[in-house]
Amino acid sequence: MADLTQLLIAAGSADKNAENLLNEWQSRDFSEFSNALASELATDGKDIRARQLAGIYMKNLLSAVDPQLQIQKHDAWKALRDESRRGVKVNLLQALRSQENLARHTAAQAAAEVATIEVPYSAWPEFLPAMLENITTDAHPEGTKIASLECLGYTCERMADLDVPDMPEATTNSFLTAIVDGIQKTKPEAVRLAAAAALKNSLLFTHNNFQKKEERDAIMSTVCEATVSSDARVRREAFDCIQTVAYLYYDQLQEYMSALFDLTTNAIRQDEEPVAVIALEFWNVLAEAEEEMLVEEVDLREQNLPPERQCQRYTFSAVEHVVPLLLEAMTKQDENADLDFDQFGLSLAAGTCLNIIAQTVGDQMTPAVLPFVQQHIQSQNWHYREAATMAFASILEGANPESIAAVVHQSIDVLIQALNDPNNMVQHSTLWCLSKICELHSRSIPQDKLPNFVNGLLGKLGQNIAPNVARQSANALYKLGSAFDGDTTGQTTGTNAISPFLPQLLQDLMAAADRPDANEANLRVTAFEAMNTFVINSAPDSKNLLLQLLPAAAERLQSSFGMPMDKESKDGYQGLLCSMIQVLCQKLERDDIAAHADSLMQNVLQVLQAKSSSAQQEALSAIAAIADVIEADFQKYMPALQPFLLSGLRQFEAYEVCNVAVGLVGDICRSIEGQIQPFTKDIMEALVESLKDPTLHRSVKPSVFSCFGEIAMAVGAGYEPYVQLSVMLLMQASATDAPQDDDDMIEYINGLRECVVEAYTGIITGLSDGNRLDQMNPYIGSILQFLNKIASDPNRDDPLLNRAIGLIGDIAQSMGPAVRDQLNQPFVASLLQEGAQSVSSETTNTASWATGVVQTLIQSG
Repeated sequence: MADLTQLLIAAGSADKNAENLLNEWQSRDFSEFSNALASELATDGKDIRARQLAGIYMKNLLSAVDPQLQIQKHDAWKALRDESRRGVKVNLLQALRSQENLARHTAAQAAAEVATIEVPYSAWPEFLPAMLENITTDAHPEGTKIASLECLGYTCERMADLDVPDMPEATTNSFLTAIVDGIQKTKPEAVRLAAAAALKNSLLFTHNNFQKKEERDAIMSTVCEATVSSDARVRREAFDCIQTVAYLYYDQLQEYMSALFDLTTNAIRQDEEPVAVIALEFWNVLAEAEEEMLVEEVDLREQNLPPERQCQRYTFSAVEHVVPLLLEAMTKQDENADLDFDQFGLSLAAGTCLNIIAQTVGDQMTPAVLPFVQQHIQSQNWHYREAATMAFASILEGANPESIAAVVHQSIDVLIQALNDPNNMVQHSTLWCLSKICELHSRSIPQDKLPNFVNGLLGKLGQNIAPNVARQSANALYKLGSAFDGDTTGQTTGTNAISPFLPQLLQDLMAAADRPDANEANLRVTAFEAMNTFVINSAPDSKNLLLQLLPAAAERLQSSFGMPMDKESKDGYQGLLCSMIQVLCQKLERDDIAAHADSLMQNVLQVLQAKSSSAQQEALSAIAAIADVIEADFQKYMPALQPFLLSGLRQFEAYEVCNVAVGLVGDICRSIEGQIQPFTKDIMEALVESLKDPTLHRSVKPSVFSCFGEIAMAVGAGYEPYVQLSVMLLMQASATDAPQDDDDMIEYINGLRECVVEAYTGIITGLSDGNRLDQMNPYIGSILQFLNKIASDPNRDDPLLNRAIGLIGDIAQSMGPAVRDQLNQPFVASLLQEGAQSVSSETTNTASWATGVVQTLIQSG
């Protein structure tokens, strides 16, 4: 074996042979390799580049982003003999005391990975005593103290990421003792900085300490002292700790609020910008927490239940004092700031905080902000004009539409005029404000002002307008179009308020999407989103315009294949055109689409040839819309589509494409029904492959199960060859349970079971229609066991209840006397009764039908 030092240096220079030799060593003898790395890292006098790389290799031996790979790496470490692991750990602790800063810092990361595995299980008893000694005794230099604090912080961060078991209280206390010692005001500022960062990461594990007043006081006192450190970096980390405390320990804040108010407001008022921005976060966290609690209070009150947590309404009390600070901070814009908010300075942070507080306190914010807006929105100083505009936009979301309607009404003329402000930032903020009005208070826009409103926004799309500003204008137009979602005026009158402007809207938005700089600031995407929204919400009197737009979109798609654009831009543009074709197909009628279907399919299939995942999704969605509208006539496109459809179904890594392809299969089944029979075998093989592939994202699997039911209903008796395999896969999925404390998994399992029920329903219906229902006889017992499992699940949601009841009715209706005794069970009666008592009218209707079918069957015996 070559010298490790030279191997590491060579590998660091991208020497593939050296990398291969290191990987071979790791595979051949993991114990020897990890010990050699730790020794290299710990040995002073070795090349520092090799020592750093040894530490990085050591860290990477134990860490991974992928959860399954992470488990494998931890298991490999745990499988080492105690003596081998002990040798690594001794060297890592030694490296933390190295004379070289780079070696110490790298050792902190590597040791943290080992500690993450071993400390929660008390398997490294020397770790915390060594950290305490390094940090609290004067015998060790500042660099060792910093590295040790970094190690503790990294360890806490990694343990939080991996959701390790609760640590013994003594272990948590040792962590805190070392960290709090490091943050004391008597320590050097560099040590305090490392300690403050470590404390923030450790707070998740200090629940027991925060329940004890003396320990809580000690932590809070130390952190508060750090907020007035002479080092701005320490102050920033300390305020970061405070906002983390507010998030984790809201219920323990009351006795500290006076001090925290003073510290945060003073920092907002007079500290350096990076510190002030983090101090603002404290109020964001409080406002968001209190908004959530108030929403929960309302929900619980409706159920005649007491609140689980007491909202102290700190945010309400602070409006009078904090809002003026925020408004003043909003006037401190950087003239060179990015209009897309990439530079998150104090001004933008203050505006964000104002918006969050407004959502919490609602109408209480209006009198606190409105005088500032009225005084400064037409100020000679652009800083104040922009701040006033943003302040007005910030309170719109929390305000009651009725209470602020008059103010919005009065603001329209001023805001339209401000669209021509000489300052780009004011224009940008004005457009943002108008978009919020369109989104939240569209009914307050006077009808007589709508022409000027629309024309003002269109005027900000031109070639002479900065892409950032034009994108914001397109976004405002998108919000205006979205304001007509659910509007029924067009259905009753044949027209709506959009109709007079639609030709110009589509023309100018398309021109904006065609700008040479349309890729900048996401302008092209936003322009297409706005056009699609106006198409979706257009009234019947705009149909002729849509009929002109459809072939125009198809022609643009055809010409795009020869455009001199880079691949990414071309793929994006083609995807957007496919999305427009999709919404036009959804809006128009069968005869309107049929005349263009051949050219549409030809061009969309050509997009699929490029194999760009983003464009493929939109192309497959466009095909689904075409299939939906032309129905049985879609069959003629199946031979050409089949290879692309199968390819999409097998894109397991690009799971979004796979998911859309699965949905397309269902759309095609509903459109051409039994004519899909010749293509079923290949489609079913691809679907089964997807379920068996371990890399497929779990979100796709429920859709695949639903698709089984769609195919069965389409082909009827033709589904017989797939019954056994598909039912076995459904039974496997039925066995999956969710942990009681994992809300995300509970939601996923409910969705999965709903799709399994849909599949069973489809298969039973299809086989019944094809007179081959006898194929399901061996499986009815298992299906009913699954329904029993659903009945006893306390986390079952209403959509799943509705589907389960529907399946019971279908089984009773299709299989009749053969299942009479099996359906005459308490769990069936329980499900039907719960369905009858549901708050959902859909579920109660399903329960009423299914109850009648089941009762008739039982009584017939």
